Amino acid sequence: MDSTPTLELENPRLTPLYKCGTLTYTRAGLIAIFAWLLWGDFCFTLMESVNSVIQVNLKNLNASDGAMEIILVTLPNILNTTICPWVSFKSDRHRSKRGRRIPFILYTLPFITLSLVLIGCSRDITPWIQHVLPAIRAANPNAVTVVLIGIFCTMFAFFDMFVGSVFYYLFNDVVPPQFLGRFIGLFRLVGTGAGAFYQFFIFKYADTHMREIIGGVAILYFLGMLVVCLKVKEGDYPPPPPNDAQGRRSSISSVIAFFRQSFSARLYVYIFLTSTFTTMGYVTGIYGIFFSCGEMGLTLDQLGKLNGIGMMAALAATYFTAIFVDRWHALRVASYTAITAAVTGMAAWIWIFVTLPGKVYFWLALGGSLVTVFSRVLADAASIPMCMRLFPKSLYGQFSAAQAGLRSAGNIVASFLVIGLMFGLRELCDGSDYVYRFVFLWPWILNCGGAVFYYLAYREWRRLGGDQHYKPPAPWLPEGVEEEAQTVVSVPTRPRLVMLSMWLGLFAAVLSAMLVVVFIFLMERHHLFQAHHWYLWIFMPIKLMLVAITVWQVYAVRNDIRDTARGLTTRLGVPHHGVLLVYAVQGLFYFPIFWLQTIWMIEVDMQEELILFGIANLVAMAMGILGIQIIRWMESPVTTHNPDHAIPQRHPLEPMHVTT
Repeated sequence: MDSTPTLELENPRLTPLYKCGTLTYTRAGLIAIFAWLLWGDFCFTLMESVNSVIQVNLKNLNASDGAMEIILVTLPNILNTTICPWVSFKSDRHRSKRGRRIPFILYTLPFITLSLVLIGCSRDITPWIQHVLPAIRAANPNAVTVVLIGIFCTMFAFFDMFVGSVFYYLFNDVVPPQFLGRFIGLFRLVGTGAGAFYQFFIFKYADTHMREIIGGVAILYFLGMLVVCLKVKEGDYPPPPPNDAQGRRSSISSVIAFFRQSFSARLYVYIFLTSTFTTMGYVTGIYGIFFSCGEMGLTLDQLGKLNGIGMMAALAATYFTAIFVDRWHALRVASYTAITAAVTGMAAWIWIFVTLPGKVYFWLALGGSLVTVFSRVLADAASIPMCMRLFPKSLYGQFSAAQAGLRSAGNIVASFLVIGLMFGLRELCDGSDYVYRFVFLWPWILNCGGAVFYYLAYREWRRLGGDQHYKPPAPWLPEGVEEEAQTVVSVPTRPRLVMLSMWLGLFAAVLSAMLVVVFIFLMERHHLFQAHHWYLWIFMPIKLMLVAITVWQVYAVRNDIRDTARGLTTRLGVPHHGVLLVYAVQGLFYFPIFWLQTIWMIEVDMQEELILFGIANLVAMAMGILGIQIIRWMESPVTTHNPDHAIPQRHPLEPMHVTT
């Protein structure tokens, strides 16, 4: 099969320049393959976005929290646990004229389209089916519609698993390795743009135009992905393992091989568990709409604008984050951001006790979203490149399937636990939607679990050679490892930037304390004596103590940098400057929001809220200090598993910057 995706012309500018396996690309061909894959991502993202339309309509049909959890979380994850590993395993070993990934996308197109159309028309189908089936004529039409949506959503999820299982693997098969980071950046850019388009212009009609929205998306997906399947060409692949090619291996043996290979190294298990815990935390995400619109008073239009503006801001950050993920290493980025999310995730407790007017909450939420957008996009951009750089390339689909299967199994368990949690909370809240204020507890606890496994994965990766010497473990090969197609070494730790990050953090802490002195004066002028006394006699002493601890931490990191530069082994490690600097700058950008929020509450005499936000400020600062300490522990020296490099390993410091 001719695997060259561009015509060979005699123009030297069209000479093939880039290779991915047996595929060769000219510059024009590379642009074309990027364009078609990104167009497919646009259509795929819009298709996946209709889930929020289904959520809103299920709520309007008076579906219970348990019913929504089963329809939108439990059943899809049951299918994902069983279908995704099978499809991925077969796809890695499939050989056809159209390749090993595209057939699974192409042949499911009609069924996905039909499923979406049926979901959109479920309200219209209800009267007809009640007329055809006399046994359910007396049933509540809303209940019948909920059941139909559940059936059609399950049908959709079944066929969608075939696409979701292989679409992302296609990138690894057709995009040259040196462009993967930039492609993933563009991929995130297009996906975010599609999501922003949906939030700005479509989501506000979710409760009144379900049929039109889902039907239109179904047609777009069918036509768009059909073009992608016809235009994108896969190359030639090595033959599958001999036993698979000859058909002598039994299904049981294949399953054994799948698990034996996928769980053959501790690093792989840790990565699987990080993904499992993180996605288990997303199980409560379906309630976010009801928290924002029900408890915080936003309209669907305001929520759509809030999400849309956040996505537009993410567009600007996406390309740069992809570059930094390559420069700082995706696993390092993911580990640092996971630890930060774990230590700061408790901050949402404030909304259990505080209710702000919808307009005020909108602007505060928007400000917080814009300030944190870079770190959020950075964490999101690291997930796929991390797996691409750590998993064996030859079995990337199989390893991704093992990860997805374990993740989905965890989500099934999580969905049932959340159903019980929501039931118990509703009992405590007397059936009120106030229950949605507590849903942050679940993702925070799961994020803490995910951070533990990120910590272990990062340490194990460093033991396996880290930046300089890592090769994917492959015990099924005689060499014991799989050679990487291309070694990408990340930027070493730059001590000057590490110390800049630490000093910026200290400056933010001091500036916060100085602002509170001004606030205390304003509280007295507005006769808010309870808040005034609390900030003066409780908040300020604790704040100054935390500032002193921050000063100690800054000098401790500086001493570790000096000892490392001298070749001494330190008890704790030196954090990498990259993500550390992002969070330091983010903390400074948050000050206008902190100022406006506090001034507004003083002016409207919200004494209790002022005290609660003060407590949140102290907890956030203490957790930030703890996060830095955990990262220092994570970066402490290790002994590699590679006998050629069996010496304590620490991140190299850039030699020009050893003086601070």
